[in-house]
Amino acid sequence: MRILQPLRGRAMALLWGGLSLSAIGDQLYAVALTWIAVGVLGANAGYLGALQAFIALLAVICVGVWADRWEQLRGMIAADLASAAVLLGVVAGALISGGSGVTGLICAIVVLALGQAVFRPALQSVLPTVVEDARLLPAANGLLDATGRSARLLGPGLVALLGSAVPVIHFLTLDAFTFLTSATALSLIRRRRHVTPLLAGGVREPVWSGIMRGFRATARHPLLGYYLAVSGPLNGVWYAVFYLCLPLMIAHGQAGLGAYGLILSAYGCGNLAATVFLGGRTLPARPQFQMLGGNIQGGCGILLLAAANFLPPEWRLTGFAAASALTAMGGPMQDIPTAVLRQTRLPPSDRPAAMRAYMAVVCIGILVAMLLTPVVIALIGVTRLVAACAAVYLCVAALGLARFAGWRDAGLEQSA
Repeated sequence: MRILQPLRGRAMALLWGGLSLSAIGDQLYAVALTWIAVGVLGANAGYLGALQAFIALLAVICVGVWADRWEQLRGMIAADLASAAVLLGVVAGALISGGSGVTGLICAIVVLALGQAVFRPALQSVLPTVVEDARLLPAANGLLDATGRSARLLGPGLVALLGSAVPVIHFLTLDAFTFLTSATALSLIRRRRHVTPLLAGGVREPVWSGIMRGFRATARHPLLGYYLAVSGPLNGVWYAVFYLCLPLMIAHGQAGLGAYGLILSAYGCGNLAATVFLGGRTLPARPQFQMLGGNIQGGCGILLLAAANFLPPEWRLTGFAAASALTAMGGPMQDIPTAVLRQTRLPPSDRPAAMRAYMAVVCIGILVAMLLTPVVIALIGVTRLVAACAAVYLCVAALGLARFAGWRDAGLEQSA
């Protein structure tokens, strides 16, 4: 399979191995955090999600001023070690106090947000340097995307399997050990490769200039610019559906953490299937149709998720799982072309800034969505809100088709 060819390189194999375990740990953390928050706060758990997005936004804006002056691999290792340390601290605090406190969760949210603000933009610069053949860069992006998608299958699947036997807090322990594994893999890569800082040590780029540089670089490419603009609403409604509305619908039906993990595992199955199929394909000269088709797929899947809430109780879990899997198939259709275009159409020095610009927009979208979701649920109910979220996806697809129906990427057309 072409998607596996990048693994012939030792550095890429190490990178993939560390990231694959870390991605599973991230899903364990996300499921555990969501379930603890909903159990303690109910619909008001949305405000904790809003806090998480706000902290992530501040981290993306502030950390970028220094991150590009660091050696990227060293920054990624430091981010992994800090994340592992804070998670183990939260677990220790919960064991000592006899319960999971909101304060500990907030501490974890802060440090992990800072870590991601360093790690994800740096990965955009490191990945092209560890892929031995530039022609395999689309396959490498597909492979890493498949890693994240498969983690959405394996992570929640582990929760579903172990939820009745393992205390929820120890899923954070498992996440901490995956961060340590990732840091070890990155250290082995760093022994053989030296990645220099993207900005010279004497350069002092103001905060606002660094963010705007990423926006300007992305906006020069019409399709990337459009998806940067709509990534906030898309990610905001997705987060609201899967990390607040869905747990509330499950809990209302008297199902438990295992059911939630099972449904998110079904989402991971759909993600993985679509990624394996698309990751081995070359990017078409008109990638907008694949990307916009992914938005249509996601919107229809979320609409079916709302409809599944009207099924008889004995069929509801199956309906949720099927709708989640269908929704998930749309994600790779957009995400893989976006990653490849960002890494091939933007200058290397602008890629981390562009990634931070994207992360900032996503954080704003999630922040707004999670602030509004508890209020909207009180007004129209969970099911109608999920249907409205589906409409956002379909509107993005309709606007994109109207704007990009005749557009072509000249570079992709020449290489096709």
